[in-house]
Amino acid sequence: MKSARRIRVRGVVQGVGFRPFIFRLAKRWDLNGWVLNDQNGVEVHVEGEAEAIQLFLREMTAQAPASAQVAAVEIKDTTVEGWPDFAIRESTRDDRPTVHMAADLAVCSACLSELFNPADRRYLYPYINCTECGPRYTVIENLPYDRPHTTMKAWTMCTACAREYHDPADRRFHAQPNACHECGPQYTLHWQGERICDHVKAIEKTAQLLREGYIVAIKGLGGYHLACDAENFRVVEILRERKRRGAKPFALMVKDLQTARSLVELSSEEEALLTSPVRPIVLARARRLLQNVAPDNSDLGVMLPYTPLHHLLFHYNAPPVLVMTSGNRSGEPIAYKDQEALEVLKEVCDAWLIGERPIARRVDDSVFRVSAFGTAVLRRARGLAPLPVAELPGERPILAVGADLKNSITLVVKGQAIMSQYLGDLEHYEAYTAFAQTIHDLMSMYDVPLEEVIVAYDLHPEYHSTRFARELAALDHVAVQHHRAHIASVLAERNALDKQVIGVAFDGTGYGDDGTIWGGELFVGSAAEGLKRHGHLRQALLPGGDAAARMPLQALAGFFNEMPAWAADIGKRLAFPERFFTALKLVEKRLRTFSTTSVGRLFDAAAALLGFTGSISFEGQAAIWLEHLARSSPLEKVYPFPWDEEKGELDYRPLLIAMVEDRLLGREAGAIARAFHRSIAEGIYRSVLALGEAHGIDTVVLSGGVFQNALLLNDLRELFGKSQMRVWLGRGIPVNDGGISLGQAALAAVTHGTA
Repeated sequence: MKSARRIRVRGVVQGVGFRPFIFRLAKRWDLNGWVLNDQNGVEVHVEGEAEAIQLFLREMTAQAPASAQVAAVEIKDTTVEGWPDFAIRESTRDDRPTVHMAADLAVCSACLSELFNPADRRYLYPYINCTECGPRYTVIENLPYDRPHTTMKAWTMCTACAREYHDPADRRFHAQPNACHECGPQYTLHWQGERICDHVKAIEKTAQLLREGYIVAIKGLGGYHLACDAENFRVVEILRERKRRGAKPFALMVKDLQTARSLVELSSEEEALLTSPVRPIVLARARRLLQNVAPDNSDLGVMLPYTPLHHLLFHYNAPPVLVMTSGNRSGEPIAYKDQEALEVLKEVCDAWLIGERPIARRVDDSVFRVSAFGTAVLRRARGLAPLPVAELPGERPILAVGADLKNSITLVVKGQAIMSQYLGDLEHYEAYTAFAQTIHDLMSMYDVPLEEVIVAYDLHPEYHSTRFARELAALDHVAVQHHRAHIASVLAERNALDKQVIGVAFDGTGYGDDGTIWGGELFVGSAAEGLKRHGHLRQALLPGGDAAARMPLQALAGFFNEMPAWAADIGKRLAFPERFFTALKLVEKRLRTFSTTSVGRLFDAAAALLGFTGSISFEGQAAIWLEHLARSSPLEKVYPFPWDEEKGELDYRPLLIAMVEDRLLGREAGAIARAFHRSIAEGIYRSVLALGEAHGIDTVVLSGGVFQNALLLNDLRELFGKSQMRVWLGRGIPVNDGGISLGQAALAAVTHGTA
């Protein structure tokens, strides 16, 4: 006897070959009915023998496409309607979308095999793709995910491509960006006032230019890269000067895994990340020095080719190790429109390799690191955005606008927290424009009216994101303290908003409840019931305010605020530049000085004490320099960094005094840096254990930019491994300010989301 089921599948199920998979599965079990995309995901109607339907349902979840992420399946009995066959029906939309958009996927092995097969009709075609790979988020303009809603809408499929698209047995069945040489977009090289429009010749010429030491802007999935030969130190130096990059490291793209192994030390986890469909940049320990690529840094950021174009460049003998950095001037967002790239990059690159397919939105490369506590995302972008990151309580839509540095936004629709890609630093006009556009983008895509939205933003009154949020004509506005948002982001990702934890939020800066600059905070409580501040780094001063974040010597002067005469003598004995003494005078007279509890600035101060006496050219530079200096020496001693339980204070004074004494005794700077890291770790460990014992709590959350430091995490893993205290960090969410928007959304959800 025949029966019927109506099935609703939610999650990442559009743009990943899910409908073709359902079609083939239904055919295998001789079932009739239909499948379609709608605003909530995929809807399926099957009818046939009851046993066949049960087998169909079992395989539907067990054998779903690798790139699909099934979040929920609802199955209901329904009426047998007498369908004669099984069909893929036209997509529908009659309500606000909740379907999860798919992220962009690296080119698959099947497409690569065709790409380099001379007998295949897509031989050497740079836009080859199928349902298992290729662009998604960077081509989607609207939901549901169908070709008319993508940037491929201008290209009509030829007869051969259309046949594949409609053939259920074909790998390109309903592959929306499907195209070939005959009907699809092409690449053109702009070089010395001329254009090479044959895309095969254009790519071959680009590889030649890279070999000859030129800088080429190359259009990728989410924007333009600037590429050059990483082993040609002169061209790398020219790129650094033209891009105004300072000392910030460049990312590298290597030909293959073997080349990566020759360049960096790779664990099995790191290799798995490199070869995953995300194809992120992975930070790993360098095996050999590449001059000018990563100054004063023992790590390199490496990625493998992830588009057909990348593979074609290496096929035509591009250098095996390429600098592949974002196509912009430092601090600005990546260029993604062709005319923009031609204008903005004309003083940076020598040529442009431009693809015809438009990019719907700019998306940078994601960045990962494997730490002592597992895989950590440092920048969440291509391959990850805009996948949902958490499920939050309440039905109200929430827009969380994040922080001003490393900005991301989070939109909550029917409890699903959808986090945008990394958007950059909002003090730059282009980044701010991208931020505003992304908010409009996601809210339009998910059809969320502003008047229904709760807007969450940082407590800092001068943040660009805060001012933007306050001007929105939303249902409600919620200010969220920066460091509580750091802790809440980790709890939200783990679906643990009710969990009582010790929260340690260490970073460079964040606006505190009292209007001072926080950055070394210890909380007790939960996201749901509140996170109460129970401790912090002892207050120091920041002479010159924000300038102290750019000049570590000024930060050091502020940490010596209680002993200015002694500090002046030390400065003379260590031959510090005049800036240090000027900063000491500001501290003495309390002119343009601000109170802070920032552990980020403490790292800067330690770096200055050990020789980093210039200004920084990118955020975190001094702390990174200090970490890599520390890696050069074994641990020989630990300095005092006491926790005062009565005051709820970590006292940095004995730590800095001990460092000064060793410096004056001529102790090696690397050994002092190593001892500093272990001392910070032991201070955290002791304070957390004391708070845990006092409040009966067995879990600590570590968040904030300081916890990107791999050496510090190694020490913390060793220390906490001796205790019963569980340690949580962000897994798929950055611990830096890139994760702030999720924490803001979570705290808004528990306080306002059900109102």
